[in-house]
Amino acid sequence: MTTALAKPDQDLISVREDLRSLFRDAIQPDPAKALIGPEAEKCGVLADGRPLPFEGGVTRVLDALEKLGWIAELEKPGGPRIALKKGAASVTLEPGGQLELSGAAAKDVHAVANEQALHLEEIRPISEEIGVRFLGIGFHPFASLDQFSHVPKARYVVMRDYLKTRGAHGLDMMHRTCTVQGNYDFSSEEDAMRKVRLGMKLAPLCAAMFANSPFYEGKPHGGVSFRAKVWLDVDPDRSGLIPSIWADDSTFDDYIEWALDVPMFLFKRNTEVIANTGQTFRSFWKSGFAGHAATQADWMLHVNTVFPEVRLKRTIEIRSADSQRKDLMPAVPALYAGLYYDERTLDEAEALARDWTYDEIADLRTRVWRDGLRTEFRGKPLAKVAERVVELGVQGLRRRAVMNANGDDESVHLAPLVALVSQGLTPADDLLAKTKDAKDLRAAIVRETAL
Repeated sequence: MTTALAKPDQDLISVREDLRSLFRDAIQPDPAKALIGPEAEKCGVLADGRPLPFEGGVTRVLDALEKLGWIAELEKPGGPRIALKKGAASVTLEPGGQLELSGAAAKDVHAVANEQALHLEEIRPISEEIGVRFLGIGFHPFASLDQFSHVPKARYVVMRDYLKTRGAHGLDMMHRTCTVQGNYDFSSEEDAMRKVRLGMKLAPLCAAMFANSPFYEGKPHGGVSFRAKVWLDVDPDRSGLIPSIWADDSTFDDYIEWALDVPMFLFKRNTEVIANTGQTFRSFWKSGFAGHAATQADWMLHVNTVFPEVRLKRTIEIRSADSQRKDLMPAVPALYAGLYYDERTLDEAEALARDWTYDEIADLRTRVWRDGLRTEFRGKPLAKVAERVVELGVQGLRRRAVMNANGDDESVHLAPLVALVSQGLTPADDLLAKTKDAKDLRAAIVRETAL
């Protein structure tokens, strides 16, 4: 996972190769140096089910972390904290106050799991002090939208105003959803695009395997992932499966062409955020906006504000999974490390999905939120495909043969997922079963999902 800095703001985009350079310069030609970049979000819930407020809630968590050596990052001098840094890791805030750990790029899944465990231990004392439980779940199980306070980040103001005009669930996505994601390196343009294509084909399967949001405002909603349902109606311009990259010979340029025609949110000049919703980046590049010309930093920011199921940036980001309970959190980065970082496994996974069509996968994506691994795909339950994909992930991790202190290879982090998939179950199915007869449903949900 390369760590080269973005080009300075004054570097204007002159030719198409300037757009390609964002991805080209991120190529890590040595597969042995490929890293895993984990991200895990969690929502804070008070005793009465309300979300953790920003002032006096999230701010106190940040205060506690600063005392442990985390360093505050301000949006601008004198502005509010929007993140904390410690080494190569960061704690960032989602729009509704969800806390995200963006871990340091790691050599193996063991390191990912260890860092996540350490982070949870760091926030445990302050969580107990202020009476909040952080939950590993894909959609806030209790709160309505009007109960959320807003993280004071200028970008989020722009996003709220724009996304509420683009789909029924844009504000739900911002405030009530949580995810676990993995970021992966690529060794060439060809390698990047084959991983992106495979990730797109597997996206509904990923959403099904990691479905973990069966509750909506305190009650079961009739499906297994409300988060996956939300993403069907956020902003059709910037989300989904990107049909133009489906071909076996697709390139960076195909992804660039798609991203160029996505409307922007904003760009920055020094510390000032300039809203620019509606203008495509292609138009901004060619014509400018309010006297400003497009720069490399603007392009990088734009690429980071598109939301396809698999996002190509300086890494390949897997985006389809709900946030997970503690033992399943490492499974998302583990599964794709097994699929992507072992050549034999990557070949076999590609062969499995080779003839899956865009139309089939787009249709599947609309159904998995409800039925999870029971969803029918080519006449069979999706669980049958899931078993094979997880088996491939396990095999890839075993061939990597990276051991922890106990002598376990990385596939140990897939064991909880293997146990569920072998029964055709999702984390949501398990959660529903464990809370079905609870006299106090809210307490039971918290008990089963608390991190």
